[in-house]
Amino acid sequence: MAENMEVSQSSPRGTKRKGDDSLPLPAPRRIKALAQDVVNKIAAGEIIVAPVHALKELIENAVDAGSTALEVLVKDGGLKLLQITDNGHGIDKEDLPILCERFTTSKLKAFEDLTSIGTYGFRGEALASISHIAHLRVTTRTKESSCAWEAHFADGKLTSPKPGQSAEPKPKAGRQGTVICVEDLFYNVPSRRRAFRSASEEYAKILDLVGRYAVHCVGVAFSCKKMNDNTGSSVTVPAGASVKDRIRQIHGGTAANELVALNVKDDRWGIKCDGWVSNANYSAKRTQMLLFINHRSVESPPIKKSVEQTYATFLPKGGHPFFYLSLEIEPQRVDVNVHPTKREVHFLNEDEIIAVICDEIRNSLSKVDTSRSFMTQSLLSNPKVAFATPMKPTSTIPATLATGDASDRSGSRAPQTVPKKRNESSLVRTDASARKITSMLQPQRSVEEMENDEDEMEYEFTEKEPIACRLTSIKDLRAEVRDAMHNELTDIISTHTFVGIVDEQKRIAAIQGGVKLFLVDYGMLCNEYFYQVGLTDFANYGTIRFNPPLPLNDLLKVAADQEKSNAGDAADEVDWDEVVEAVREQLIGKAALLREYFSMEITPEGELCSIPLLMKDYMPCMAKLPQFLLRLGPHVNWNEEQACFQTLLREIASFYVPECLPLPPSAQADDSGKGKGKVVEEDPEIAARRKKLLRAIEYVIFPACKARLVGTRGLLKGGVMEVANLKGLYRVFERC
Repeated sequence: MAENMEVSQSSPRGTKRKGDDSLPLPAPRRIKALAQDVVNKIAAGEIIVAPVHALKELIENAVDAGSTALEVLVKDGGLKLLQITDNGHGIDKEDLPILCERFTTSKLKAFEDLTSIGTYGFRGEALASISHIAHLRVTTRTKESSCAWEAHFADGKLTSPKPGQSAEPKPKAGRQGTVICVEDLFYNVPSRRRAFRSASEEYAKILDLVGRYAVHCVGVAFSCKKMNDNTGSSVTVPAGASVKDRIRQIHGGTAANELVALNVKDDRWGIKCDGWVSNANYSAKRTQMLLFINHRSVESPPIKKSVEQTYATFLPKGGHPFFYLSLEIEPQRVDVNVHPTKREVHFLNEDEIIAVICDEIRNSLSKVDTSRSFMTQSLLSNPKVAFATPMKPTSTIPATLATGDASDRSGSRAPQTVPKKRNESSLVRTDASARKITSMLQPQRSVEEMENDEDEMEYEFTEKEPIACRLTSIKDLRAEVRDAMHNELTDIISTHTFVGIVDEQKRIAAIQGGVKLFLVDYGMLCNEYFYQVGLTDFANYGTIRFNPPLPLNDLLKVAADQEKSNAGDAADEVDWDEVVEAVREQLIGKAALLREYFSMEITPEGELCSIPLLMKDYMPCMAKLPQFLLRLGPHVNWNEEQACFQTLLREIASFYVPECLPLPPSAQADDSGKGKGKVVEEDPEIAARRKKLLRAIEYVIFPACKARLVGTRGLLKGGVMEVANLKGLYRVFERC
């Protein structure tokens, strides 16, 4: 290639070469001012990103108007209808013509007023923005007015409700206050409207927002519900409810019963903070933060992260707190005008203020830490003394399969246990007096092992919200699992005690359920467990990322070579290069489906960037990855939706089943039979893999199966076998 390159020597070194003057230059484009309509729509798109942002502005305006009761009515997640009714001061009829013009407000007069702002809304953009992207109707009445006035707005101006009618406000009957009705939101911005996935997601965001203000705005009644739906989820809070009662109604009694009052005041930093935080008895799967700064609902990642770190020493691993904080900072220290939707604010001395709050939370938790409650069991020998062992209810289905929703159920009540007499023939090994001492100890791990685990598994947590699955095919597959449920087997798995691995080659483990001992094919058990995880967490998996990405073609060739060696003489009958190319094209063609529902990212160039993560602290065997990818071609039904999801989830579950390692070498005697056996050392890499795998099976996989696996009738066919029954043994000994 270098020989074909032509190098010009005509110009001395360092001399600029002139451009070709014969080529015409494009004419410079002139700068023009955008049309006012375009400007207004751009501004509206920045302020009203979703229905929940429009509602936030309307709620804040209503509270600013002195309202003591707010009613919110929603249809189609707020896209079809968003109506808020309040009993505030109302709007004067004379102010209606400029109500929806940009930057019209009763709360600011000069720019300097921003340094002492004490209200929610202040820029005069909310109603103006809404009027540019929706049909807006306002009905209002002041205390002095003899009637209410109704006005329609479009593009910031008064408009007539019907062609040919006057645009002037019309009198009508109505109570004091204001009713703002927003219809057909984003009707003239189709790209924004198409971006919303479902009405239920938007309604859930609206309920969350109303719940936040319902907790904070003491003395104000809140109501939020869907239009023409009296049975669905809604929010109803009376005006006289206290903050703790409001938390109980919005977030449940589990959180409200474990709250500690928080009061902080620091004159040095000019702050005052009141709130309620959960104590050490409460623990959820995710942090619930209600944060208000100068009575404005905001997000603050630094505050959230610092509070979580404070709770880390008080809660068990994986536990998260609930906290509501109302932080008041001197207005001159806060910049409220940094975000179009006012979702964030900036304030001076942020680190110092957060440290003061976290110190007070730590002190409050330390004072009440002694109140942590535990369930105890009597060990008295008197048979008349009743005892209760915490047991899971029998014949139950995990909530995720029962409802098809992967939401947090940490707030559900614990099952009631009924005291019963101690039956000698029903004693189980899991009594506290007969426990294995190893069950009380954490698995011993060296510093080197922990460092290796940290190197291999580095987790990055995202703020991705869970997606509710509405696909009928997935619901039907979940229903099939429920229909195949075996009640007794499910109860055994949910209350079992792990005994140990019996045979690594055949993947058999021993577990104890009640007074019975079972042998379990943990290969089958894991296959069913990961299939059910795939169903319950559908489209909400984590990701295992490859850096750098792996070439799909190379992986498929490795799998093809394995198949060729296993096929023997029949291998020559198949064109394996054609198989590899066909599977590669198939996977690239289905990349969008795999990325959206299964967290598998495949680039158009054929590089594998990620695969789904189904379980934390457990990594599937990457040696099985080539075979897994090759099987996605012929073993997945890509033509029918339900069959596609089912076969694909089965392949993923099979990929996640623990690998079968070769047997460890044992001591061997000499050929002569004399002397001691010769010890054959096992390969260090395989030994490390074996140790890690056995630890994962006992401390990760079986506890996970115990927590959420539905025992199906299919597992009875070779998956679980009873080998001992304590009651049966009693009968045998009685005969002797």
